[in-house]
Parts: sequence; structure tokens; C-alpha cells
Amino acid sequence: MKPRLLVLELWGLGDLVIATPFLRAATEKFEVTLVAKPFAEELRPRLWPDVRVQVFTAPWTAFHGKYKFWHWPWREMFRLRRRLVTEKFDYAVSARWDPRDHFALKFFGAAQRLGFSRLKSHRYLTTELPRPDPLAHRYEFWRTAGRALGLELPARTELPLMPRAHQAIALVHSGARLPARIWPLENFQRLAANLREKKITVQLACDPDQLAWWQAHGENPVCPRTVPELLAHIDRAGIFIGNCSGPGHLAAICGVPTFTLYGPSMHEWFVPLHPQAEIFEGKGCPYKPCSDYCRYEKPFCLHDVTAAEVWPRVELFTAKHLPAPSDKIP
Repeated sequence: MKPRLLVLELWGLGDLVIATPFLRAATEKFEVTLVAKPFAEELRPRLWPDVRVQVFTAPWTAFHGKYKFWHWPWREMFRLRRRLVTEKFDYAVSARWDPRDHFALKFFGAAQRLGFSRLKSHRYLTTELPRPDPLAHRYEFWRTAGRALGLELPARTELPLMPRAHQAIALVHSGARLPARIWPLENFQRLAANLREKKITVQLACDPDQLAWWQAHGENPVCPRTVPELLAHIDRAGIFIGNCSGPGHLAAICGVPTFTLYGPSMHEWFVPLHPQAEIFEGKGCPYKPCSDYCRYEKPFCLHDVTAAEVWPRVELFTAKHLPAPSDKIP
């Protein structure tokens, strides 16, 4: 019988996708239960079908009002605790240096608890893991945790790609979870126009709150509201262009080369897991990286980047990964 492993990844879609190599490797040695947001159930069949998911939206991951304790779902939290304690997990792990995660590992009753200590959170852990270099990719934290559990994960540049059919479509996604990470929509429209001038098929995609803008500017983008809807468009794409966002990470793990625009976040930490992923670094800022909010009236690190600056890089990226369109009439 395999030992039982509890894994916490309570944050965004991209964060959970980055955990994919670890989760896949862990299922070979452990019975794995993942505690994550509801989209984990939608990701599971495609990315890690042998993982059991316990859905939980941690109140401290909210964008606003995360410490209004009187609004926290206490009943749900204690019901989840009762379910997990009865599982009697042999091991539990979090790859975030987050005391709230570490308290949760103890709260859920795991015997051995592994994590990266911060603010004396080692008191909740049984094994304090050595933290990777400050500029290390988020995947390196999962790789370190895996090593402590007897799992040898490949280096980020050596991760295998999912097999896929090559498609001659550029998927341009203008959304992101945090407003500060969104490049102005008119710039994405300019890129799309340039690609169309090159006779490249463009599929625009956006977040729900961006749909009206696109429609008012003569476009008809898709607006995926679930992971399966997003995957349907990713599976038809030959390249992905977008912000630092969950959809870009999902595209990369599915084998699609990505081109990502970075402003307040660190590409060293978050470049998508694809060996041919490319990035465009925004303007410098003394406060970078920003977690949730920009200190200025607008995030100039992204807003001051023009489509004209980005286009030459996108043009080369597209030429590298998409077949040249034919001018011949069939």
C-alpha cells in the first residue's frame, strides 16, 4: 500500500499548473490528495488523473478583504479538517514559504509536514526544507520538496512536453488574474492586426470583464469561463501570446510555445514550463515585484510598453513556431 501524501496549492491557476511535474511524479510513489481551488477538478483529468482533489478556496487568497476573519468560511474549514484528519496522511507538503499553509498542514493532521519556513513557521513543520536561490523559478521549490520525498524531478529545461498536433493558429489572450499584469488591450489588438497582415490566423481570447471592450472595437473574441473551454482553444493553437497568467502556464504545460509580457511580476520566478517559452520584460521599477497592487496611478512597467516595441520579437517568435502561410489558392 502506498503512503498517503497531502499536497497544498491554494493559489492561482498558474501556480497549480507549475506543480504538475511534482504531482505526476508523486502519484508513482504516493496516494496523492491535493487541496486546491475548484479549477483543480477541471485540470485533474488532463494533467494528473491519479490525484484526488479536495476543493477549498482559502480565504487568505482573496484579492480584497482577506483578513476579515469574521467572513471566513469557518464551518467549511472545520468540515474539511474532519475529512482530512480521518485520512491519516503520512506526509503533507506545501511549496510556498507561507505560514498559513504550514499551519494548515498541521491543522489537517498530517504526521510528517514538509515546507519552506518563514516567520518562525517551522514550529508547524516536521521537516524544514532549504529554500532555493531568491531568483529561482517556482518550479524549483516543488523540485526541492520532491527530492525530500524521494522524487527526482528533471530540471525545468529538461521537462518532457505533452505530444500535440502542430496547429497554425496564434492564440492571443489578453486576460490575467491581477489588473496590474494586464497589458493595455489596444496593444493586443495591434499585435493581432500585425499577425493578420502576415496572413496568420489569430484567435483572440479574453476575460469576461474585457469582452465588452473587444466587441466595441470590432472584435469577436472567445471568452473561456471554464478550464475545459480554455483547453479546447489551447489544443487548436500553435503559439500562445499573453500576459503573465494562468492561461499561459496551461498552454505551456500542454506543449504550446508561449510569448509572455512581464511587468510587475518576475519572469525568473514564473516563466511558463516550456523549453521554447519566450518573454518580454517591461519597464524597470524600484518596487518590482508587486504582489497585488501597483504603487503608482498606473503600472507603467507594462502600460508604457508599446506594441511597436513588442512586435519585432513577436514576429520572430511566430516565424520560428508557425509554418509560413501559403499565398497559393487551392
